[in-house]
Amino acid sequence: MAEFKVVIADPKTGKCYKHEVKGPEATRLVGMKIGEKLAGEAVGFPGYELEITGGSDYCGFPMRKDLNESGRRRIYTVRSQGVRNAFKGERVRKSVAGNTIYAKTAQINMKVLKYGAKPLGDDKAEEKPAEKPGPHAEKKEEKKEEKAEKKEEKKEVKAEKKAEKKEEKAEKEKKE
Repeated sequence: MAEFKVVIADPKTGKCYKHEVKGPEATRLVGMKIGEKLAGEAVGFPGYELEITGGSDYCGFPMRKDLNESGRRRIYTVRSQGVRNAFKGERVRKSVAGNTIYAKTAQINMKVLKYGAKPLGDDKAEEKPAEKPGPHAEKKEEKKEEKAEKKEEKKEVKAEKKAEKKEEKAEKEKKE
């Protein structure tokens, strides 16, 4: 069964939200192409209208809008999507994924066209669970405590030296 990571871009705020899509919701996306619009209910956001803008397959190869098929192909291309370091006019052979979503697509990028009633970031409002301490957590805590103690000792030594200097100045003034 298909499983996708959906990254939804919010043009108003400039933020992106990640959402996992599994089961029958994911199978609805199979066969859709880059540039197609879909209702937000398909990915769990009722009231929203979304547009597919890209994605990548399970190996990280980017989807290209101009490659009209599913799966991966090696294409001969100039500097463009999927090709970074080509000189002007240089052609490079690169592997890219087609513009159709299929079972081995890992990530789908979308952008919001129409907003729904519920904000996108609400599903992540839950707090993260507390981290479990690792095997060396006690040693790290001890080192932190030692550093704090050393800092305090240094402060005390500085304060004592300042007090001694003040006393010496006061004694010199009395002698004069």
